[in-house]
Amino acid sequence: MTIYKELKEICGENNVFIDEPMSNHTLTKIGGKADIFVTPQTYEQVAEVVRLKASHNLPFMLLGNGSNMIVKDGGIRGLVMYMSHLAEVRVEGTQLIAQGGAGIIHAAQIALQHNLTGLEFACGIPGSIGGAMVMNAGAYGGEVKDVIDHVKVVTPTGDLVTLTKDDLALDYRTSIIGKKHYIVLEAVFRLEKGDASQIKEKMDDLTFRRESKQPLEYPSVGSVFKRPPGYYAGKLIQDSGLQGKGVGGAEVSTKHAGFIVNKNNATAADYIATIEMVRDTVKQTFGVELELEAKIVGEDLSHS
Repeated sequence: MTIYKELKEICGENNVFIDEPMSNHTLTKIGGKADIFVTPQTYEQVAEVVRLKASHNLPFMLLGNGSNMIVKDGGIRGLVMYMSHLAEVRVEGTQLIAQGGAGIIHAAQIALQHNLTGLEFACGIPGSIGGAMVMNAGAYGGEVKDVIDHVKVVTPTGDLVTLTKDDLALDYRTSIIGKKHYIVLEAVFRLEKGDASQIKEKMDDLTFRRESKQPLEYPSVGSVFKRPPGYYAGKLIQDSGLQGKGVGGAEVSTKHAGFIVNKNNATAADYIATIEMVRDTVKQTFGVELELEAKIVGEDLSHS
């Protein structure tokens, strides 16, 4: 396989895998195999992989930490790139510089260690920096657009580009990064000096609120649906009487109706069928169309 050989030359033999189970890399613990799975170690390797997939017209997917994604049981054709080696976070003055594969929770902890305030809202968001930039991630009244300064990305043609905050078109759960299929190499956040005890107190409070409300004891995709204008998705689902209901091993959480959990070895088909059941029921009950926040990717088992 010439592509496999070329990828090994770019990233090294130990960073290219065939038929890698995606269930090992998603927070739902669900998903079939990726044809080719690559873990580049430098920005230039990322750019070279992107140029290679473009030249071969290869189906391609970028994986953050798999927090907001359902991978179908038939897996993913083509190439999956995983940024696990690009996960450094460092501080320079009041700037926090985080590589795309770093967890945003980790970045919030590093900010705390350096007495920097502004990232407290992110202390419980289970995503990568790259994913957080794509989604303009937010929680408890804060979001990425409040603190981002600039971002280094790779374009779909393999060029390295720096984008300022104004270039990013950050809005509710969206940005230019996702729309243009850029890959985040590095994000620079502009924070402020703060009091360590106050920062920690705020993070502890947000962590307590999250842990008391969210079903963290089971694998899940996180918040499944976007907030519909004028409503709360979880409240609509709860008022539709759907908590504890589901298909196969997937279930609408009894703790927080906005979450669907992998209760008992669910398949992706179970999870997706449960999503559709929720959407249909809420539409029939309240006339509200729930829009997915989570992404569904890959192939059905019958097509693999």
